[in-house]
Amino acid sequence: MSIKIYTDGACSGNPGPGGWGAILHWNDHEKELSGGEDETTNNRMEMMAVIKGLEALNKASTVTIYTDSKYVQQGVHEWLEGWKARGWKSASKKEVKNRDLWERIDSLVQEHSVEFVWVKGHAGHEMNERVDKLAVEAIPKS
Repeated sequence: MSIKIYTDGACSGNPGPGGWGAILHWNDHEKELSGGEDETTNNRMEMMAVIKGLEALNKASTVTIYTDSKYVQQGVHEWLEGWKARGWKSASKKEVKNRDLWERIDSLVQEHSVEFVWVKGHAGHEMNERVDKLAVEAIPKS
């Protein structure tokens, strides 16, 4: 099955309360997911949107993930293999930030055929605007 997952994260302050949103689209079907945390960062919310979108799949699929996060897209395509090869250390020998979530993403992408596509945020891309709204609405209110 071929599935498109649109993802976004948002934070009120960075760190601060944050939310994530994902929309899964396949055939003529669509499913919206969202959630939030009281104390987090924008990057963690971007990553949670990807994780929750992939976790919602109940069988191996061909997946295209659309994200406006260069951190997520580059992390998967450019940095992940090096981090793992260096024992989760960055090129500068520091601990990889958000390792817990990177390990979850790494595990999930092994279960599917996944491509990450970067889209410019806040540029009128209909689905990116929708997931941004989901993420913002999921930010816990104090």
